[in-house]
Amino acid sequence: MRQRRTIPRLIGSLLLFATAGVGCGEAAADGGGTDAKASGRAAVEPEVRPLGRIVPAPASVTPEGEPYTLTAATTIGVDETSQESRELGRYLAGLLRPATGFPLPVVDDRAAAGGGIRLRLDPDDTALGDEGYRLRSAPEGLVLTARAHAGLFRGVQTLRQQLPSAVERKSVQPGPWKIAGGTVTDAPRYAYRGAMLDVARHFFTVDEVKRFIDQLALYKVNTLHLHLSDDQGWRIAVDSWPRLTTHGGSTEVGGGAGGFYTKAQYREIVDYAASRYQEVVPEIDMPGHTNAALASYPELTCDGVAPPLYTGTKVGFSSLCVPKPVTYDFVDDVVREIAALTPGRYLHIGGDEAHSTSHADYVTFMNKVQPVVAAYGKTVVGWHQLTAATPAKGALVQYWGLDRTPAEEKERVAAAARNGTGLILSPADRTYLDMKYTKDTPLGLAWAGYVEVRRSYDWNPATYLPGAPEGAVRGVEAPLWTETLASTGDLDLMAFPRLPGVAELGWSPAATHDWDAYKLRLAEQAPRFEALGITWYRSPEVPWPAE
Repeated sequence: MRQRRTIPRLIGSLLLFATAGVGCGEAAADGGGTDAKASGRAAVEPEVRPLGRIVPAPASVTPEGEPYTLTAATTIGVDETSQESRELGRYLAGLLRPATGFPLPVVDDRAAAGGGIRLRLDPDDTALGDEGYRLRSAPEGLVLTARAHAGLFRGVQTLRQQLPSAVERKSVQPGPWKIAGGTVTDAPRYAYRGAMLDVARHFFTVDEVKRFIDQLALYKVNTLHLHLSDDQGWRIAVDSWPRLTTHGGSTEVGGGAGGFYTKAQYREIVDYAASRYQEVVPEIDMPGHTNAALASYPELTCDGVAPPLYTGTKVGFSSLCVPKPVTYDFVDDVVREIAALTPGRYLHIGGDEAHSTSHADYVTFMNKVQPVVAAYGKTVVGWHQLTAATPAKGALVQYWGLDRTPAEEKERVAAAARNGTGLILSPADRTYLDMKYTKDTPLGLAWAGYVEVRRSYDWNPATYLPGAPEGAVRGVEAPLWTETLASTGDLDLMAFPRLPGVAELGWSPAATHDWDAYKLRLAEQAPRFEALGITWYRSPEVPWPAE
């Protein structure tokens, strides 16, 4: 509901962080036209990137023959009878046209000229699953095949990364535009591959969220978890409780103006994510992390007194009043309205850090609230503290513990998993993107320790939680909390380069997991970060191209 203010904070952050090294993408400032050498960086790349040297690593790569070359005569062939196929063709053309300068018309596959790119569906190729694809590259043409449109979209990201990183720029670049010859056959390890954006501590506009969605798409992330409410702000319009946004959404950490999404704006985010084959999971955190709601409606407190709006960063001090019937009227209305706006399967009810709610009240609350979520057609997701109650049948719990989390807490979560509860793994000392890289990182927090790039990447989701069946692990998620992050530059600096590694953990087969190989592929992403205008942390653990 407001225009994003300009935040100069990142400039000071980068100056403070200079000792560790920060890569600064140029595209954001110049529309993509700044030459890499002019920016002071040597972004030397091979003319033909070896097949499969991308992130995430593909499941199977068979190099063969000469490369495919994109030219001014290239067409993009699709099934013209399918609107979704036409939209995918237009998306691919939109990615490639600015830097290549080629017209790249989207045409009916049956009429496509030789030497073109073809996007083809094969519903009978069940081995590829819903998101798998097969890419065949040869001088006579490039064919991308998938069982479903989501697979074609994931394959487009592979095609994109196989091209020189200059393809990401928004002005015409010299080329050539070649893709190594051979076949990539690929499908994800896990069905759930997510990232979370906290828009409650600091608010981010629709366009800023869209930018984040596009970054996720490049690395085959398929789930966007939006943390829409917390002590510092309520960010989604609820017609039946309008002060949640007009009052509860009026500030943020540090006392800024805050903001919120109208229902139309939220739908715009959901639709944009869907166009990138990402499912939005909205989170309303409760019974704790609710000060913005309590400040807006004092009847939700046990003493009937509204607390002041909160702009700090402490946790655990707020709670809905569990015994009051109005609390469940509130929950029903909020869940009903948000579920109606959200086509995805899940609704996240939080449940973490409810330190001001007694254990008995917590259990009572969760036992009453989970059926409300089901009544409106959604599956419950909660932070792993939900296992202190009884997770609903089919629920997912999101584990955010640490290596040092007490064994009894880990066992409680593992026992729930053995009982049928699905797990999303987000260990804070591995995947929390707001954790500082080192003691010198000017942004972020360090309560979970310092999380360098290798630590974020070098773990196995299948075996991470002792006692949890491998089959209970639905996937991984990288949360990006924003207590200290107020601009897109701040988000970039903390997400990159860790986000691609978590994405690879979710997508690539366990057999491909190797830090020494991964760090080389990650280093080769640096020119792409720059072309996309992404500000990133130049970790000394990674052999980046010379500056």
